[in-house]
Amino acid sequence: MSEDNFEPQEGEELYDNTEHQEQGDTITKVTGMYKDWFLDYASYVILERAVPAIEDGFKPVQRRIMHSLKELDDGRYNKVANVVGHTMQYHPHGDASIGDAMVQIGQKDLLIDTQGNWGNILTGDSAAAPRYIEARLSKFALDVLYSPKITTWQLSYDGRKNEPVNLPVKFPLLLAQGAEGIAVGLSTKVLPHNFNELIDASIKILKNKPFTIYPDFPTAGIADMSNYNEGMRGGRVRVRARINQVDKSTLAITQIPFSTTTSSLIDSILKANDKGKIKIKKIEDNTAADVEILIHLPTGVSPDKTIDALFAFTACETSIAPLGCVIQDHKPLFIGVKDMLKMSTHQTVDLLKRELEIKLDELEEQWHFLSLERIFIENRIYRLIEEEETWEGVIKAIDEGLKPFTKNLKRAVTEEDIIRLTEIRIKRISKFDIDKAQEKIEALEGEIAQVKHHLEHIIDFAIDYFRNLKEKYGKGRERKTELRNFDNIEAAKVVMRNTKLYVNRSEGFIGTGLKKDEYVADCSDIDDVIVFLRDGSMIVTKVDVKTFVGKDILYVAIFTKGDKRTTYNMIYRDGRSAPSYVKRFNVTSVTRDRAYDLTRGTKGSQVLYFSGNPNGEAEVVTIYLRQIGSIKKLKFEIDFADIAIKGRASKGNTVSKYPIKRIELKEKGISTLKPRRIWFDETVQRLNVEGRGELLGEFKANDRLLIINQSGKVKTIIPELTTHFDEDMIVLEKWKPTKPISAIYYDGDKKRYYVKRFVIENENKEELFISEHEASQLEIVSTDYKPVAEIVFSKIKGVQKDNLVIELEEFIAVKGIKAQGNQLTADKIKQINLLDPLPFEEPEEKEPEDIEVKDESEILDSDDKSELDDDGQITMSWD
Repeated sequence: MSEDNFEPQEGEELYDNTEHQEQGDTITKVTGMYKDWFLDYASYVILERAVPAIEDGFKPVQRRIMHSLKELDDGRYNKVANVVGHTMQYHPHGDASIGDAMVQIGQKDLLIDTQGNWGNILTGDSAAAPRYIEARLSKFALDVLYSPKITTWQLSYDGRKNEPVNLPVKFPLLLAQGAEGIAVGLSTKVLPHNFNELIDASIKILKNKPFTIYPDFPTAGIADMSNYNEGMRGGRVRVRARINQVDKSTLAITQIPFSTTTSSLIDSILKANDKGKIKIKKIEDNTAADVEILIHLPTGVSPDKTIDALFAFTACETSIAPLGCVIQDHKPLFIGVKDMLKMSTHQTVDLLKRELEIKLDELEEQWHFLSLERIFIENRIYRLIEEEETWEGVIKAIDEGLKPFTKNLKRAVTEEDIIRLTEIRIKRISKFDIDKAQEKIEALEGEIAQVKHHLEHIIDFAIDYFRNLKEKYGKGRERKTELRNFDNIEAAKVVMRNTKLYVNRSEGFIGTGLKKDEYVADCSDIDDVIVFLRDGSMIVTKVDVKTFVGKDILYVAIFTKGDKRTTYNMIYRDGRSAPSYVKRFNVTSVTRDRAYDLTRGTKGSQVLYFSGNPNGEAEVVTIYLRQIGSIKKLKFEIDFADIAIKGRASKGNTVSKYPIKRIELKEKGISTLKPRRIWFDETVQRLNVEGRGELLGEFKANDRLLIINQSGKVKTIIPELTTHFDEDMIVLEKWKPTKPISAIYYDGDKKRYYVKRFVIENENKEELFISEHEASQLEIVSTDYKPVAEIVFSKIKGVQKDNLVIELEEFIAVKGIKAQGNQLTADKIKQINLLDPLPFEEPEEKEPEDIEVKDESEILDSDDKSELDDDGQITMSWD
C-alpha cells in the first residue's frame, strides 16, 4: 500500500508533532492498533504458549495433549499422529508444535506410556515420525491428573469443544518434570526434581517440618547446588559429567551434564583439542542404553590434568541458570521451588478434600435413596397409587404415604425422589430383600463414616495419599544425579601446554614465534611469562608470538600467580660503584605489563647473580672481589640458606662495599622450605593446602600418598592438587615405606578367608593384593602397626561359637604383596570387625641435620622438582 493511499482508521492517530514543530523538534507517537498489538501478542505468548501454570504445571499445549489422551483412552496404544489430530480440536497451532511437545512429555517417562522410537535424550537423536510411534496414558497419569467432577471447563478456541482450564493435578508435577520456555520479555527455567524426594518433602510440609529439595537430572551426572538459590533468578547450578580413569591412557565418560548430549559433548572435546586446550589421541562413542564415551590419551599426558581440563574447556561442565517463573491468576509470578512445592502440596490437599466432599455427597445421596426405597417397598406405599388417575395425584399419594416414615432421613423428600420411586420396576419390588437392603445401607453408612473421618483428618489422609504414590510408583525413580561441592579449576593450571616459548636475550624479545632462538619451556596461549633483566627490572606479560620486554634478559619462565614456592636468589650492585647486596624473594602477584625495579633504583645498578628456584633451593656461591687498595680477603662464600626470604622490594643484606670481580656457583642447594602441609577435603574429593578437611600430614619433596581401594588395589602417588580419586577409596594417608599393611580378604576361588601383611615394594605401580577371582572381596584393611580383628562366626545347627579376637601382627609375618597369606579359619564366618589397635610407639621422623628451614610455603604445584635445573643458574663475570 502506498503512503498516499494509506489513511488512519477511526480512532487512530499516526503522527502528533504539532506541539514541537515550531521549535524544530519532531516527536512521533505510534498509537492505535500498533500501540495495543504488541501488548496483546506479549500477553498471549506469556499466558498461552511459553510459561506453565502453577496449578497443574502444564503449558496450554501440554494440557490439551493430556486432555486428548484421556478422551481417547481405552487402555490401548494410540498412534501419536491420531493424538496430534485429536489435540488440534483444542489447540490453535499446527501439528508440528503438538508433536514436538508430546515427544518432550514422553521422553520424561512419567505421564505417557510410550511405544516405538521416541528419540534419545542422551544422544540427541530425534523421535520417529508421529505415524510410526504410539502412546497411551500411564497409570500414574490416570491416578493423579484427572477428576472431571472437580475440573473447571472452558470453551475451546473455536467454541465447539470444552477443555479444562487447569487439570486437577494432585502431585508437584511442575517440579518433577521441569519446564523451560522463552516468552516476550521473560523466560522460565524450572529444573526437574526427584520423584521420591518431592513426595518426601510434601509430607514434611504437611507435618510442618523443614525440608530442602534439589534438582535431579535424567542424564545423571554430578551437580554442585551450593548456589541453587531455590531455583530463583540469580542462582546457578554447575553440572559435570562423570569421568572415570580406565587406565593411564584412557578416560571413560559414563554420565553427561543436563542440557547436553553425547554429540554436543564430543564436539566440544574435539574443538578444545583443535585449539590446543587439551590433548587427546582418539575418542570413541559407544553410547547405547547407557553413556560410554572413551577418550584415549597420548603417551605422557596426565589423566588427572586432562579430567580437569575437560571440565575447564569443554561441555563436560556446564552452568545452568534456573529461573522460577509460572502463571498464577493470569499473571506471571517469580517464585522459588520451595514455595512452588508448598503451593502444590496445599493444592493437593484442597483437591483431595473436594473429591472427598463430592464422594460424601454421592454416598449420602445413595444412602438417602436406598432408605427411601426400603420405606417405599417395605411399607407397600406403592399400593397407594393404584386408584390415582392423574400424575399429580400419584405424586401426592406417595408423598403423603412416606411422611410417617421419613423422620430418620438426612434430608427432606423432593419431587425428584418421588419420581425415581415411581420408576422402580415391579420385578425389583417383588424380589426385594429387606435384609440385603439393610446390609447395603449399613455398608454405605460405614463408607460415609470413613469419608467423614478422612475429611476431619484431611492432613493425615493427604500424607497417606503421598505415601501410597511413592510405594506404587517410586520404585526405579531413585536419585540419578550425585550432589557434591565442586572445587574451582584454574584454567592456567590444567591447560595443555602445546606450544613452545623462546627468548632472544640480547635483543630482549620473547615469544612463540622465535623458533630460531633459545628454547625456554612449553606453554599455552593463556600463560603468563615472568622476565628478569640485567638492570634489575622485572615484568610479567602474556604469552604472544613476539613481545619486546627489554634488552639483556637474565631469566625467563612461565609465571604462576600466587606461587609462594618459587624463590628467586639475587645479588646486585647498587649504582655504578656502590655496595652490592644479596636478597631472596617470591613473586606472588603483580600487575601485568608493569615494570618493577628489584634494586634500590639507583642509576647504573646491575644484577651480578640471579637464579630461579622452583622449590626454594638455596645454593652456595663464591664471591671474587677486585684487588683495590689493601683488601685482604678477595674470595669468600655466600650460602643463600643463610638469607631470609623477604618481599621483592626489600634492599637485602650487604655482600661487600668493594667491587665484585665475578661470582661462581660452588654447589647447588637443597630446598629451604618447610614440608608442605596437605589436607584432603572429602566434600569435593580433592587435595588442598588451604586447611580444608582432614590434615594428611607434612610432605617433603619425595614423600608420597598411600591409596587403598575397596577393590583390593593399592598404590602410592606424589601428592598433586590435580589428583582425582576413585569412588571406592577407603584409605588415604601419608605413606611410610616401612609401615606394613594388614588385610583380611575372601578368596573367591578357594572360598576361604585369608590374612596377609605386606609392604609396598614398587612405589610407582598400582597392584592388586587380593586374588584376581571375580568373587574375591576385601573384608578389612589396616595401616596400624598392631591391628586387631574380631571374627564373628555363623551359628551352625543352633550352636553359636564364641567370637575370636586375632592380633594380626602375631598371626602372620610381613611377606610380599603377591603372597596369598595364611588361612584365617576353617569355620563359617558371619562377620569380621576391625577393633582398636594395640598401643605402639611410632618412631619419630628426624630432619637431616644439614637442612635449615628458613620459610614456610603451603602451595602445592604438580610441576615441583626436587632439584634445580642447570638452566636455572646464571653465572656472570666481568673483566
